[in-house]
Amino acid sequence: MADDHETFEEASAGASNTYPMQCSALRKNGHVIIKGKPCKIVEMSTSKTGKHGHAKVNLVGIDIFTGKKYEDICPSTHNMDVPNVKRTEMTLVDITPDGYVTLMDESGETREDLKLPEGNDDIRIKFESLSEDQSLMVTVLKAMDQEMLTSAKAGK
Repeated sequence: MADDHETFEEASAGASNTYPMQCSALRKNGHVIIKGKPCKIVEMSTSKTGKHGHAKVNLVGIDIFTGKKYEDICPSTHNMDVPNVKRTEMTLVDITPDGYVTLMDESGETREDLKLPEGNDDIRIKFESLSEDQSLMVTVLKAMDQEMLTSAKAGK
């Protein structure tokens, strides 16, 4: 007799990229997915319950990676996806001529797979103006399997 066991694809044990939240529970300066992009909510307004029964929430969000503006309208009782956004502070060790950075976390692990943001020379300028005894701390923003350097500040 043949083996009748079904095989299943194994899912990753990592956290989901998004989680659902009722539209009426979203807040300004929070995050939401609009048109498939992780956005920071910059404007929010709710219309009154109309003839068809649902109050509508008008959302305006700015893509956290590109800065592009997106708008959406959702019934207040419906769920919208909210991205899991993670910020990590790392020490900037080096910048290659082609814009890739070497970063080190608190445990001493390094990574070299991120590039400086296009058109933003602020981090490079701060790094080049450091004195010997200073370091530069950068914030790495991660959401929806994308990562980006967002800001830098001088450390000790």
